[in-house]
Amino acid sequence: MATTDLGNRRILAIVTNYGVEQDELVVPVKHLRDHGAQVSVAAVSDEEIRTLVGDRDPGDTVRPDLTLADVDPAAYDLLLIPGGTLNADTLRLQDATTRIVSSFAASGRPIAAICHGPWALVEGGYVQGKTLTSYASLKTDITNAGGSWVDTSVVRDDEGGWPLITSRDPGDLKDFLREIDAVLTGS
Repeated sequence: MATTDLGNRRILAIVTNYGVEQDELVVPVKHLRDHGAQVSVAAVSDEEIRTLVGDRDPGDTVRPDLTLADVDPAAYDLLLIPGGTLNADTLRLQDATTRIVSSFAASGRPIAAICHGPWALVEGGYVQGKTLTSYASLKTDITNAGGSWVDTSVVRDDEGGWPLITSRDPGDLKDFLREIDAVLTGS
């Protein structure tokens, strides 16, 4: 099987310092780095990120590379927004999150959000006219914000001038990562 080479790609993952779903951050970051991408993890503060497993059990800690306030979104090729209920609910309230998401959408660069991650898109008004998936509890929020919600492992929507990749939960990571690789390699 051919190896995906992402050596010329820069990825930005945005999270809060508490509550991100462990596998939705750690697995994509490892996958992308293993394929040569340069991945930066930005958090609200420069303190350690405490991940959770299943929104309740302590997971790994991760050191952020920079803070959300220090992010230059123009320096990255793809935005990754992991879920975790606590993470996503707090992340969407950060002014820096809206600034970062807006930069990606306005410039046509891809955004990949999993689980509760699409809340950041709802908050900024970026699901209007898009078809996406998420954790099931976001269905009403997405629909009320003008998006079309579907229950499938991964959705890639290129409408509106920018690619949006979404998945429901950690069980969909294989499909989610396949679509991220495809958009980054132009497939």
